[in-house]
Amino acid sequence: MTAARDRRPGAAPGAGRLGIDVGGTKVALRAESGDGRVEESSFVWGPLRDADRDLAALAAHLEAAPGLTDVGAVGVAMPATVGPDERVTAWPSRPAWAGLALGPALRALFPGAAVAWADDGDLGALAEADAAGCTDLLYLGVGTGIGGGLVLGGALCPGPGRGSFEIGHLVIDQDGPACVCGRRGCLQATASGPATLARAAALRGAPVTSDALRAGLRDRVPWAVAALDRTARALATAIVGVGELVHPERVLLGGGFAAGVPDLLAGVTAHLAALGRPGHPAPPLGPARLGALSSLRGALLLAHRI
Repeated sequence: MTAARDRRPGAAPGAGRLGIDVGGTKVALRAESGDGRVEESSFVWGPLRDADRDLAALAAHLEAAPGLTDVGAVGVAMPATVGPDERVTAWPSRPAWAGLALGPALRALFPGAAVAWADDGDLGALAEADAAGCTDLLYLGVGTGIGGGLVLGGALCPGPGRGSFEIGHLVIDQDGPACVCGRRGCLQATASGPATLARAAALRGAPVTSDALRAGLRDRVPWAVAALDRTARALATAIVGVGELVHPERVLLGGGFAAGVPDLLAGVTAHLAALGRPGHPAPPLGPARLGALSSLRGALLLAHRI
């Protein structure tokens, strides 16, 4: 997704900033006032209807919390694909948003404020890099899908106006499983949470829940170990590929599925060690620090950079 910003001048130095993490089912907000006060809130979207009703729900939430609108800059983390014309081109979780002119809609909610938005995975990477004090960092978020981002020299790569860092759609196996994007072998199709559970179910011959997978890993049951190992190998393959091109200082693994399956980090680390080559070791891997807050904190950082 293309990162974009309002064309009006940036926020006044002392004005408050607001970060918004727009999800498929929930919206989280965090405002920081000029004097250091922090206000946080969230709300759950209603049933899938249309974008106008969703925006009205967001407007009502903002109206009920004046501290969230008394700001000079707003950063928004969006999971949707937004084109250079500021229109949403795709959002599987809320398909009614397709065609929405996102820029005008956001500026109408915050008249007078500078507004910017970017992919939620990119902003998660920005926040994780800031929390780690690392200016060259690759972040992968493994959950229902696979997102993430790359920060080089303290800035998002590829950067505003050039699209988002879609590591989930990096092709790692042309003969791999079908992806929702229409291709085969994308990292997301192989290593996301649902993909891992589906593979475990195929190996077990019965449905597998996250709890069942964790129990199977605890007991070292072959179907559970094999299913997670394939996920770990796929993630390591993607990390090494990116590492050969841009040489991040470190890699962080996060996301809901990764957090819920601690064995995954060790598995990816082991495969990374095996994929290193003389003079070119794989970048060090560690756990993400911010958990579910990474995209929200990244949105707030974006607001501070306008």
